Amino acid sequence: MHVLTRQVHSEFAEFLTSNPSLEEIAAFRLSDETEARISHLLELNRAGQINRDEQEELDDYLHLEHLMRLTKMRAIAKLQQQ
Repeated sequence: MHVLTRQVHSEFAEFLTSNPSLEEIAAFRLSDETEARISHLLELNRAGQINRDEQEELDDYLHLEHLMRLTKMRAIAKLQQQ
């Protein structure tokens, strides 16, 4: 796993274990550095210039993003029920 990918996983795990409120979960965003890296990888992918390591890194991000979206959607749904 790429070093930055490990940092992102750690960042998300740290956030979740900090006992965030539903509002904080719904508003969670990755760091600007991570967002820029993901954008760069997506651009390489669109241009057909992504190498195998970068593709694996992008896949890791996409899996984590899916988990984050699920978590945020559930937090938003619970907020709407209140």
